[in-house]
Amino acid sequence: MRVVTGKEWEQFGDAVLFPEYGKNREDLLKFVDSLSGEETVVTSSLEVIDLLAERFRKSKENILVYSDTMKSLTLKEVYELRKYLDFDVRGGFSGEDAPVSVLFVEGKTDSKFFKAAMKKLFEFRESRTAPRNLKFIEKVFERDNFDLLHKDGKYVAVIPSEGNSGVIRNLGNFLRAMDVFGFGVERIGVAIDVDEDREAAMASITGKLASFNPRKAGEFYLVGNTFIVPLIIGLPFEDELIDWKKPTVEDLMLHLISAEGLLEKLRPALRAFEESLGRKLKPKDVMYLALSAYGHWGNLEGFYELFVMRSRHRNIKDVLRRAGLMEGLRFLAFAER
Repeated sequence: MRVVTGKEWEQFGDAVLFPEYGKNREDLLKFVDSLSGEETVVTSSLEVIDLLAERFRKSKENILVYSDTMKSLTLKEVYELRKYLDFDVRGGFSGEDAPVSVLFVEGKTDSKFFKAAMKKLFEFRESRTAPRNLKFIEKVFERDNFDLLHKDGKYVAVIPSEGNSGVIRNLGNFLRAMDVFGFGVERIGVAIDVDEDREAAMASITGKLASFNPRKAGEFYLVGNTFIVPLIIGLPFEDELIDWKKPTVEDLMLHLISAEGLLEKLRPALRAFEESLGRKLKPKDVMYLALSAYGHWGNLEGFYELFVMRSRHRNIKDVLRRAGLMEGLRFLAFAER
């Protein structure tokens, strides 16, 4: 199966042209079900592309060809780009490029933490318009958990990715998409938890980069003209009441609420909660108590963002420095010295 998008589709003389306009989903399903997998299909419908990618994603020989560059993605890559990034695989966007950093993080709470850090420390503001080199993922705005920030003509996109494996998956797919669709961003941050081993976490990043001919650039990597910035999250938190097991973004929040004095105010409640449960508290238990004590009646993501934004600069910087994240974030914010 070949799926063709882009403006130069006419060179595919043997293609099936499906008139998708005016067709409902049932018509589209019938069309896709009628295909054997040997055809070349030209389409400008994202719904048709999604159906084709869903059905034909299991073979590396099933591809999407972007006719403007004559480069291709596997339909598995298309499926993942559509599912996890709402990436517009039709291409053809116009407008001006701008300096852009993309930061892939594990989940929604990570997203709000790093978004707030960018806003608080580097004075970024939220943006509802995107430069050309982010138009491909602009539809992600329809999700509540996507954030695009801007300052002085520079942009940072913070995108949650469903765990460590999701961050690594999105990194590889995004690099492939930049090559196929002929666009680029200056910097890509890759924020993952240490889990059991820092070296293993780094190996997951370098392993994904291996097929892109990366070059070492100080603490970072270069793929073409794009810097890849590893951000390994791991800052253990020791407390007699807290059962700390493995690094997550909650560790950064624990250190921050401790530095801001909230943890000590919570200690009597933490002891009572520990006694009632008959066990030590998990970091997330502490977060929910902190959320309640802080008077925030939203969810954890909202609490993380609010608390970081209201914390002292020096405390946020100190936590990020001790975690080894400060310089990487500074670079992603185009604020390197």
